[in-house]
Amino acid sequence: MCRLLRVSRQAYYDWCKRRKSQRQIDSELLMDAIREVYREFKGRYGSPRIALELCKRGIFTSKNRVARHMQRMGLVALPWRRKHRLGRKPSAGRIVENLVQRAFSAETKNVLWVGDITYIPLQHGFLYLATYIDVFSRKVVGWAMKTRMTEQLVIDAFLQAEGREQPPAGLIVHTDRGSQYTSRRYQETVKRHGGVISMSRLGDPYDNAVMEAFYKTLKAELLAGGKFAGVREAEKAVFEYIEMFYNSKRMHSALGYLTPKEYERCHT
Repeated sequence: MCRLLRVSRQAYYDWCKRRKSQRQIDSELLMDAIREVYREFKGRYGSPRIALELCKRGIFTSKNRVARHMQRMGLVALPWRRKHRLGRKPSAGRIVENLVQRAFSAETKNVLWVGDITYIPLQHGFLYLATYIDVFSRKVVGWAMKTRMTEQLVIDAFLQAEGREQPPAGLIVHTDRGSQYTSRRYQETVKRHGGVISMSRLGDPYDNAVMEAFYKTLKAELLAGGKFAGVREAEKAVFEYIEMFYNSKRMHSALGYLTPKEYERCHT
């Protein structure tokens, strides 16, 4: 081998005995740490968030260096999935004004909530998820799941949020114009608890961009493995994602890479 490569035997044996450089040792330790964070967060973090998580753990590095190592190791953050819209024609008589006008900001919590419905694919059918998010902290304040996309689904999610947060009167609850949100029972429930209803314009996803972004993230990070086997498995996975990961552990770029609960504690 040495003769073919035109390398002296002594040089080859010296190379075999050579110790690893400090830079190589540091790179290997960093790669192990990157792999640990990647696995801990189930592939949901790309290089920027992994770099920030490492800094929190006392390993100071840059997102570019993390990206290079991830590329070498074949680690890729979970891809986005396209959202499909499902629903019946809304009741025109109960469509209300858009009070938000894409101004997704709030000075304190429980001033503006946004809500929407998405579907979770099962091996046989779908499970529907209704969610409300507080725009101030991007925290999921209430959610509910059912096998049918009815008005009761959004009512249950709202009542859970109201029971947890006890918002003051005047809270704006912004959704799209889905038939569940234009139903009489839903609107009476929100008004009875002091809420003020707001609705997006017809067919404009940017009017509810916060919810669109959340469901885009949820689909990418939760459904990478494909469909769930059944309802209980899906419910357990969604509970763990929202209550044990998204609200309390997942860094949010719009919050300066704090988690929703951290941001709420720091700013209230």
